[in-house]
Amino acid sequence: MYIYRHAERPLKKLSRHFGAVLVSGPRQVGKTTLVEEEIIKKKGGGINQVSLDDPVILESAQNEGGRFFQDFKTPVFVDEIQYAPQLFPYIKMIVDKEKRSGLFYLSGSQQFQLMKNVSESLAGRLGIIDILGLSLREMEGNRFYEPFCPTAAYIKTRQKKPPGPGYDQLWKIIWRGSMPKLSARPSFPVRVFYGAYLRTYIERDVRAIINVGDERKFLAFIRGAAARTGQMLNLVKLAEDTDLSRSTAERWLSILVSSNIIYLLKPFSVNIGKREIKAPKLYFLDTGLAAYLIGWDTPEVLRNGAMGGAFFETFIIAELLKSYLNAGLEPPFYYYRDKEQREIDLLILRNGLLHPLEIKMTANPGKNHLRAFSVLDRLAPPYSRGPGGIICACQESVSLDKEDRVIPVEYL
Repeated sequence: MYIYRHAERPLKKLSRHFGAVLVSGPRQVGKTTLVEEEIIKKKGGGINQVSLDDPVILESAQNEGGRFFQDFKTPVFVDEIQYAPQLFPYIKMIVDKEKRSGLFYLSGSQQFQLMKNVSESLAGRLGIIDILGLSLREMEGNRFYEPFCPTAAYIKTRQKKPPGPGYDQLWKIIWRGSMPKLSARPSFPVRVFYGAYLRTYIERDVRAIINVGDERKFLAFIRGAAARTGQMLNLVKLAEDTDLSRSTAERWLSILVSSNIIYLLKPFSVNIGKREIKAPKLYFLDTGLAAYLIGWDTPEVLRNGAMGGAFFETFIIAELLKSYLNAGLEPPFYYYRDKEQREIDLLILRNGLLHPLEIKMTANPGKNHLRAFSVLDRLAPPYSRGPGGIICACQESVSLDKEDRVIPVEYL
């Protein structure tokens, strides 16, 4: 069963303007299916398709790049393009020669390796769309495309939507994660899925980037990162806890970022004060994978456990990221924290306005959760403070003051 993806709109737009389009993202999030359903099928099958997962085809791509696109003529969809970086110069030559849009559709799972080859060969010739797992909107079949922003106009629009998942169902989604296969097949065993996912990820993606050496240590490192989701990154402590050198921990962390396993939320600093914290915050992009790594057996145990708040925040950050990526936009996200322990979970920067947001599990938020927002009163031009609020497990959106309001999860 195909689940409609919001990224279809920017994908089609890019294909009208660029000779090549790349769909990038982690494994199993539906990159191939997106191109097949929204491009190949809707063009009547007039596009060649080839996967570099096939070892015979991969050998040809790696060793006979000059002949590869004689066998697979444009327009063509090349899946898992990162396995054959030798093809990028030939794609560049064909795009430059034919000067037409929609010649190449590419997909790949390793962002670091892909971006390295793109910057060397296809800069200015390639449109890029990043996708993650399913959003709540996609799970519900809701075709509301606007990226989240806590303005009065946005809230008014979202107030008209049907009710979203209940609290128990929301935690089931947080626990199972957002992978399309698990959403389409509710009875599929979660542990079986993520066990196979991790094996494939380490054996294919990680080994393709570096020689990890001790895979057990790498798995321990991923688990250590999962246990810190929703927290400020302390790389020294993470390295110590997993018995690694700092340089190895930095290298392995970059792998998790480049393969879209984790997201690092940068701190915002524009001279609000002189004592801001500079470390990023770490978030897993799929809460189901993080729950599997740590060993949470049920949604109830996860919700009531010590990490319930961290997982709720992680899930919300991922949802907000998807609302921007699915619109083809770079998420303008930051957080704020200073040495006086004043913290704002998320700042969204749009049109020069900083929108402050707190993320809380509670269904009964209050004005006390907004205290840190006052640090934005000292913003200097070109920035100023915009409407904000508290994203939480409440049922209704109500105003807390003239600028800030309570925002239910289902409004994201």
